[in-house]
Amino acid sequence: MTRQLTYKGYSATVEFDVEDRLFFGRVNGITDIVTFHGESATELVEAFEEAIDDYLAMSEQLGRAPQSPHVRRIVVRVPPDVHARAAALAQVEGKSLDLWAQEVLVQATSRPHPVVAAP
Repeated sequence: MTRQLTYKGYSATVEFDVEDRLFFGRVNGITDIVTFHGESATELVEAFEEAIDDYLAMSEQLGRAPQSPHVRRIVVRVPPDVHARAAALAQVEGKSLDLWAQEVLVQATSRPHPVVAAP
């Protein structure tokens, strides 16, 4: 089962809240916060696409370019065994390798480091 939606170049991770019986998601790869929810898979997909369309329209109304998830790409070459282990860990967590690696990088760069100051 995939937990990511894609539309117009944007992707989102989806979760399910058992208590509220609600699907919810957040757009990945941008710092602007774009969220959506739905009570069914159909409602969820419609809400995601509407959220993207609204985000693009709002950006235009504000006179600024919408953030693009394609701008911040990093290509990292790793040994095959590291790639295999990372892919397995991502799968265990129910995430794509890209999303898993993004979260690992965010965690690693969020910790205080004696040499590098936070931006």
